[in-house]
Amino acid sequence: MADVKLTLVVACALVDADKRVLIAQRPQGKALAGLWEFPGGKVEPGERPEQTLIRELHEELGIAVAEPCLAPLTFASHAYETFHLLMPLYICRRWEGQAMAREGQNLAWVRATRLRDYPMPPADLPLIPHLIDVLL
Repeated sequence: MADVKLTLVVACALVDADKRVLIAQRPQGKALAGLWEFPGGKVEPGERPEQTLIRELHEELGIAVAEPCLAPLTFASHAYETFHLLMPLYICRRWEGQAMAREGQNLAWVRATRLRDYPMPPADLPLIPHLIDVLL
């Protein structure tokens, strides 16, 4: 069997006071463009997943998140054609600043029960039931 590259990506479900979750639409020119996903990104060498999220949430959304406010919720393990994705999903209910699209992406605050109304990458879909359980 051929060696499969394992890619570690970390994602965050930002939850507002109304129990809505923030999702972002992947911009044109990126892989899976047009699909909606939880904010986050690839874990760089020497980085812990929490550090990655703090960095990515600042870069993508302009918000400041403290590490104690990130709680691991679940994870996705998904085989794409050219790599295997392992994606821990954290939940965060407290941050500083207003979430704004800093990379040209569309943003939407969505109730957990409505997340399936938005086309998402296959790896994100199994995360939805866990969010529904936590937020209902």
